[in-house]
Amino acid sequence: MKRLALVVISGIVAASAQAQSSVVLYGLIDAGLSYANNVAKGGSQGALFQTTSGQINGSRFGLRGTEDLGGGLHVIFVLENGFNLQNGKLGQDNRFFGRQAFVGLDAKRLGTVTVGRQYDFVTDFVEPLTGVATTFGDASFAHPFDNDNLDHSIRMNNAIKYTSDDYFGLKLGGLYAFSNSPSFANNRAYSVGGTYTHGSFNAAAAYLQENGSNSTTNASGAIDSMETQSNGTAGFQLGADVQRTVAAALSYAFGSATVGFAYSHSQFQGTRSFGSNNGTLRFDNYELNAKYAFTHVLVFGLSYTYTDGHVTQSTSYSADPKWNQVNLQAVYSLSKRTDVYMESMFQHAIGHGYVAFVNNSGGASSTSNQVVVAVGMRARF
Repeated sequence: MKRLALVVISGIVAASAQAQSSVVLYGLIDAGLSYANNVAKGGSQGALFQTTSGQINGSRFGLRGTEDLGGGLHVIFVLENGFNLQNGKLGQDNRFFGRQAFVGLDAKRLGTVTVGRQYDFVTDFVEPLTGVATTFGDASFAHPFDNDNLDHSIRMNNAIKYTSDDYFGLKLGGLYAFSNSPSFANNRAYSVGGTYTHGSFNAAAAYLQENGSNSTTNASGAIDSMETQSNGTAGFQLGADVQRTVAAALSYAFGSATVGFAYSHSQFQGTRSFGSNNGTLRFDNYELNAKYAFTHVLVFGLSYTYTDGHVTQSTSYSADPKWNQVNLQAVYSLSKRTDVYMESMFQHAIGHGYVAFVNNSGGASSTSNQVVVAVGMRARF
C-alpha cells in the first residue's frame, strides 16, 4: 500500500512539474522556385531561375521555454536558428542561434525583461502592420536594401529589452544594446516604441538608433558589421557612424479585408554608400498595403512602396534616387500548418547610376527595372 501511495505521489509531482514548465521545439520551412528577369551576378547577366529557401519567411527551427516561478512570474527563453534549406548552411553570418537568443522574466501586469540577441521595436511593433509583416510578404516585400530594418536584416546583440504588459490595448517598450567595449558609444544601439489596438484599428510607432554600425574595431558590439554589409541582401555598405530610423504604421480591418499605411525615415550619417565619402544617405518610405481573405483558405495581398532617397558627396550616383515597387501575393492553405504561395514583385529605380534590386531576387538588375516571380510551400511545426 505504501508503494502504491509513493507511485501516486510521484506521478502527481511529475505532472505538477510538467505543468509549471515547458520546452517547445518549433520551426518553419519555406522552399520554392523563383524567376528574375534580369540579374547581373558573377560576371554574367540575364534571366535567373533558382531554388529558394526563405523566399517569404526565413527557414528556421528553435526552442521556446517557460517556467512558472509562482505569483505570476515566469522565466522565459528563446533559442532560434536560421538556415538555408537548399544547402544546409547556417544563416545570420554563420550563427547557430542567429535569429534570436535570449532569456528573461515575464511578470504579470508588469511586463517582460529579456537579455540577449533580439529584435528592435521597429521590427516588433511597426513591421506587423506593414507589407513586410511575417504574416504577409516579409522578406520579399522589404523596402529597398531593407533601409528601415522592417525586415530585421539587423538584430541587436548584447541587448536588454523591456516590453510592457497590455494596458487597455497599449503596449510600450525600450531596448538598449551594449557596445561591450570601454569605448561605450562604439557600436551600440537603442530603440523605443509603442503599439495600440482598439477593435479593428491598430497603430504603432518606433525609433531605432545605431552608433558605429560600420565599426571594424569592435566586432563584439551591438551590430555585426557583416550583417550591415549585406543589409537587405543588396551587397551595398549601408553602415554608418550614426544610423537613425523612425517608423509608424496603422491598419484597419473590416470584414474579410485589411488595409494599412506605413511610413519610415532612415538616415545614415558618415556613410560610404553609393560612392559617398563620409556623407549622408537618407530614405523616406511610403507604403500602402491590403489583404483580402477570399475564402478561409485563400488570401490575396498587395502592397506598393515609394522610396525617396537622397545621397550627399557622391560623384558616381544621382543625389536624389527614387524607387517604386509593386508586390502581389496569393496564399492557399492546405492545412493549419502548411500552405502554398505565389507572388510577384516589380521594382523601378530612378536616378543616374542606380539599378533595380528586388530583395530575394538573387542579384541586382543591370537596368532600372526588375521583375521577380516566385512559387513555394511553407510547412510549420
